[in-house]
Amino acid sequence: MGAQWKHKGRTEHAAAKGKLFTKLVKEIMVAAKAGGSDPENNPRLRMAMDAAKKASMPRDTLERAIKKGAGELDEQVNYELVTYEGFAPHQVPVIVECLTENKNRTATNIRILFRKGQLATSGAVSWDFNRRGVIEATPPAPGTDAETAAIEAGAQDVEPADEGATRFVTEAAELDTVSKALAGQGWKVSAQSLAWLAKNPVQLDDAARPDVEAFLEGLDGDDDVQNIYVGLKD
Repeated sequence: MGAQWKHKGRTEHAAAKGKLFTKLVKEIMVAAKAGGSDPENNPRLRMAMDAAKKASMPRDTLERAIKKGAGELDEQVNYELVTYEGFAPHQVPVIVECLTENKNRTATNIRILFRKGQLATSGAVSWDFNRRGVIEATPPAPGTDAETAAIEAGAQDVEPADEGATRFVTEAAELDTVSKALAGQGWKVSAQSLAWLAKNPVQLDDAARPDVEAFLEGLDGDDDVQNIYVGLKD
């Protein structure tokens, strides 16, 4: 299925890691502002904190982002979610989520980045995606049946993920409930998020894929771009 696009090796270099931290800090701040600073009562914040810890974000950076987002510090920055839809080269559908404190700047940058693709109007692409929850987890023991676990936890679908993990797909509203149910079965949840999943991902030949990858890397390099979802078959 088409899923969230992740830059290969994005955390391998200092500059790239800095960009990743910028994106994670924004998500933590927005989550804390929306639902408070207690991760036990704020699933979105808990997910953002888990991602930050997985990326080895320093503890003081993480804690400061939570306090800043929750309004516990004097300095205030208000980020807004802005979503863009369009097509990468070869008519590959793309949804881009941005978190920004300056929508005019972001709009200008996105228009420039889409010059090698096609920027579309709202709804022109998203109709061909489903909004779903996605959970990645590793089994409690070798041979554990993922499909049985999915049924018992209330997940909709299951598929293999990287490094021996399993990806569970849920209804958007059931993401946290299913994640907790899997943890209760002994599965170790490594990531969970809301995502746009393509209904009909595009199949490209090897000659065309570099054009799309270069386009997506350009989008990912913009500090305001938070998530990229692409309708492209692996």
